[in-house]
Amino acid sequence: MNTAEWVNGNYWDKRWQAAETGWDIGHAAPAIMEFMQTVSNKQLKILIPGCGNAYEAEALLQAGFTDITLLDISETLVQKLNAKYSESNAIKVIYGDFFGHEAQYDIIIEQTFFCALNPALRQQYAVKAASLLKENGQITGVLFNRVFEQEGPPYGGTTDEYKQYFGTLFEIKKMEDCYNSIPPRKGSEVFINLKKK
Repeated sequence: MNTAEWVNGNYWDKRWQAAETGWDIGHAAPAIMEFMQTVSNKQLKILIPGCGNAYEAEALLQAGFTDITLLDISETLVQKLNAKYSESNAIKVIYGDFFGHEAQYDIIIEQTFFCALNPALRQQYAVKAASLLKENGQITGVLFNRVFEQEGPPYGGTTDEYKQYFGTLFEIKKMEDCYNSIPPRKGSEVFINLKKK
């Protein structure tokens, strides 16, 4: 997949229309929700980029969070999410490109978005994420800690690589083996908590 396909969203729209969504685990990622249970301020502004079916948003809503933005580049998916959350004042759904998005957030939740990007965009992702975060803002979520044999997406990677992308812009509070991955991903994920410098 080239960068142009990512930017115009056609690739992802076709995947949603054909129900080719192998990344969809059918529920919120346990590692993310366990971390979010430690966050006491429910008014924090949260962004979930490349949000997919946004199970985390639903779980966060039930946990009392009041300001959740979902961002995706698939028009098909965004229409579906807008219908699902049309009655909610706590969830805003935006059709758009992460790299063109402009706003300020306290937390960015990372769940299968980074691994969907062409690796050539990874440093740009780190820079953009930092620009979208307020002072002391955080990225939290899971990244793959393995290399895939087939060409992506998803694209794998290693903690050493991720430290190079994020280390200058973020304090790496946690980047460790994810002990509560879903069974198919057990042993192949790292949990991250990165605080903007």
